Amino acid sequence: MADVKVDLAGRSYQVRVDRGLIADFANQCGDLLRKKRVPIVTDANVRAAWGDALEASLLAAGKEPRWLVHEAGESAKSWDGLSRTVEWLLAEEVERGDHIVALGGGVIGDLTGFAASMLKRGCSFIQVPTTLLAQVDSSVGGKTAINVAAGKNLVGAFHQPSLVLADTNALSTLSPREMRCGFAEVIKYGILGDREFFEWCESNVAGILSHLPRTLEYAVTTSVQAKARIVAQDERETSGARALLNLGHTFGHALEAETGYSDRLLHGEAVAIGMALAARYSVRRGLMDQREAERIATAIGISDLRTDIWRLEGTCTGEQLVAHMLHDKKMDAGTLPFILLRGIGEAFVDNEVDLADVAEFLNEELTAD
Repeated sequence: MADVKVDLAGRSYQVRVDRGLIADFANQCGDLLRKKRVPIVTDANVRAAWGDALEASLLAAGKEPRWLVHEAGESAKSWDGLSRTVEWLLAEEVERGDHIVALGGGVIGDLTGFAASMLKRGCSFIQVPTTLLAQVDSSVGGKTAINVAAGKNLVGAFHQPSLVLADTNALSTLSPREMRCGFAEVIKYGILGDREFFEWCESNVAGILSHLPRTLEYAVTTSVQAKARIVAQDERETSGARALLNLGHTFGHALEAETGYSDRLLHGEAVAIGMALAARYSVRRGLMDQREAERIATAIGISDLRTDIWRLEGTCTGEQLVAHMLHDKKMDAGTLPFILLRGIGEAFVDNEVDLADVAEFLNEELTAD
């Protein structure tokens, strides 16, 4: 088992990475489960795949699992989903000292964490991420949010979990598409700050996608360690260090908005395209060698993730994509910071990007062949 500490002032917590953590859930949580009833928020797909294993562990420990099951998909991460979750938790008489369990991918983790942050001015929660993307990214660091009409993750709070249990066995039920989405967030850590890990990802993408146990555990653990270091430096994204984790996300969120936050383009797919766009835009700005950008696109593409936008169905313009960016939560005094690259493993925050130039760049990308 790998045990990674997220070291925050006065409220550090552990991220455990291993096989079989869901089946051993009650033992892993220990004294965190102080009451007989344990509230669990999940979605229908995860409940069917892993609910019985978690429930058996709780029942064996003399606990009573209580379930709120959302419809699978991004739609749960909404005002309606939040209202339903909060009202259910209140009906379950959850107290501030209790721990709510988030069993699922990024949607369930974000939704449950945000509900926990609001309920009675802040309840505790435990993350049990069941997708690769959630294990390496969204379950760690305390960002919680829902989507609204104006954009993705615009309403939320920083609210850290008490424990994260990343059971790599849970990844066995994921589709190849979902695994590819997770790989985008894994290789992100190499692209933004660790060239050696990037090169490891280049060589081991097949092992990650085919669920080789040691390869998968190394990928998750190394990613979590990287995120934990950055979060410890800049928990609330005020110094700039944590902003590096948004590599690919400014472009990616605009693409998600343009495609209606639908199955046409999943989050990891959007981030993959966004990272390739950030690399090519860095070349345009004279910041990075074109060969480095091409290597990034090739490494992402090995997993069968897209790295360009001209093949996306539908029609849009660079100006429309930039209009979506104007709703980005990172906007400050009319300026939108971009995460750009000087090379592989050398990401930085650029606060002086001309959005008209970004629109022109995207128009060129949309018509490339």
